[in-house]
Amino acid sequence: MRPELNPGRYVFTAVPGGETPAGVTPVATVAEREGMTLVLPESEAVAVGLAYDYVAGWITLRVHSALDAVGLTAAVSLALTDAGVSCNVVAGYHHDHLFVPYARAEEAVQVLEALAAESR
Repeated sequence: MRPELNPGRYVFTAVPGGETPAGVTPVATVAEREGMTLVLPESEAVAVGLAYDYVAGWITLRVHSALDAVGLTAAVSLALTDAGVSCNVVAGYHHDHLFVPYARAEEAVQVLEALAAESR
């Protein structure tokens, strides 16, 4: 596993009705009963007037893990929990993606690099 911090600041926001506003390119979406959750660059949310209250750093775990693999998310979550870093996980087809508090993103990468080193 090789954690990679993507550049930028990302936010979670929600739009009713499931319509993604023009001018935004979410990196992740989740359809919920209450509306569509969007994860997108903070600058895009600001530009179109979307409210948010959580600013995150986006970490991609550069390891191809099967969608039915057991334990990776638990190990990552435990390591970050032990460091006191909150984490929101989004599973992609090729990689897992973590959204952690922006101010602690570099620290989270260090925690994950240490976890990867222990696993070798």
